[in-house]
Amino acid sequence: MADAIVVGSGPNGLAAAITLARAGRSVRLVERAEIVGGGMRSAELTLPGFVHDVCSAIHPLALASPFLRSVPLEEHGVRWIAPPTQLAHPFDDGSSAVLERSLDATCDALGADGARYARLLRPLVDDAERLMPDLLGPVRLPRHPVGFARFGARGTLPATVLARLAFKTERARGFFAGLAAHSMLPLSSPVTAGYGLVLALLGHAVGWPLVEGGSQQLADALASYLRSLGGEIETGYEVTSLAELDARAIVLDTGPQQLAQLAGDRLPARYRRRLAGFRYGPGVFKLDWALDGPIPWRAPECGRAATVHLGPTLAEIAASERAPSRGEIVFTPYVLLAQQSLFDPSRVPEGKQAAWAYCHVPNGSRVDMTDAIERQVERFAPGFRERVLARSSLGAADLQRYNPNYVGGDINGGAGNLRQLFTRPVARVNPYTTPLDGVFIGSSSTPPGGGVHGMCGVFAARAALKHLERAR
Repeated sequence: MADAIVVGSGPNGLAAAITLARAGRSVRLVERAEIVGGGMRSAELTLPGFVHDVCSAIHPLALASPFLRSVPLEEHGVRWIAPPTQLAHPFDDGSSAVLERSLDATCDALGADGARYARLLRPLVDDAERLMPDLLGPVRLPRHPVGFARFGARGTLPATVLARLAFKTERARGFFAGLAAHSMLPLSSPVTAGYGLVLALLGHAVGWPLVEGGSQQLADALASYLRSLGGEIETGYEVTSLAELDARAIVLDTGPQQLAQLAGDRLPARYRRRLAGFRYGPGVFKLDWALDGPIPWRAPECGRAATVHLGPTLAEIAASERAPSRGEIVFTPYVLLAQQSLFDPSRVPEGKQAAWAYCHVPNGSRVDMTDAIERQVERFAPGFRERVLARSSLGAADLQRYNPNYVGGDINGGAGNLRQLFTRPVARVNPYTTPLDGVFIGSSSTPPGGGVHGMCGVFAARAALKHLERAR
């Protein structure tokens, strides 16, 4: 009998297994797909020779994660690529705001609001090393209470409120709205400003990098490291019940729906009802393109960034992000676009390019957003469609089939609103424990939520280790 079995090999499942193996425990990781990775997979989705990231593509949280920083990723094949500019945010007049590693350079690009941006971000950037562990963890007494309080005073605000209080120009307000819209929440909701602040902070503190060869390389490196610690990995194995798992501790990199299905009648009725009350956020509609050349951006700054936000103004982005929560579709959507092959030619045939983009849609939506997304790209890059050789689309339902944790296409593992930000999947002293002895949950449906950082799995594994110690 293994000390622990981990179900699911996304970033959190791999992190949980590694944490247990580092503690000297025997670990077996099982994965329903034929390859590990969860949201860190890459594949030829369009044409032969074009490698696309199926889900996660740009990894600022990976470089900030205390767990991933402790793993010798480079020894297991990971090479980080830092684009010259972290983010470009183009406008209809052909100009673009940019997020640079340099705070001063970013301020210069924001013009009249540069000094205001510096006042907002500089204290956070100065405290970044002490602040990030508090932000990437469950509710607890902050290790750096002054910095955390400074962040919280602004981060708990709605993004629309902070954007209007902090900035005077539409340029800076739109730029901040693009950052905050990663929350997948209406920008009038509390805590959405926090998402924008964290992403800006990461851009200055560690950058927004990509992995050479695709995000799959990061998953494969974590799997290689786990094996080097003695951990076992079995792919192509779909767990249908907890009863089939023979281990002293079980850690689930699954959502609350999957926990309820796997546990069956073993779960107390009250806890099952609380799991049923867990709320998912909007889904996404994603496109990948094989291109005959670079995207012909009007703003030259866009050619220096691996990530581009499309949606110029606060008002337009706010309207786009408000609609999915109401079950509505906006046909001028806010679009998140990545052009990794500009900086990583190993992903494409010589002379070609690839790109990746998605917009937010109502949970479970079956509306095809291909035309709407491509019109947004064409708006800032006339002639884009002429360069498309092939495309692949994944709607909200497709994404759930690809990964059952993406319920309704929600890639964040559940709405990250104020109620669920720290009390996911249910309000509990230790959110990684369940009423079942020896069963723990460590997916993105637990704090600190979505993203490639592995910390949900780390905290679940620590809870499992305490259980194993008590059992011994």
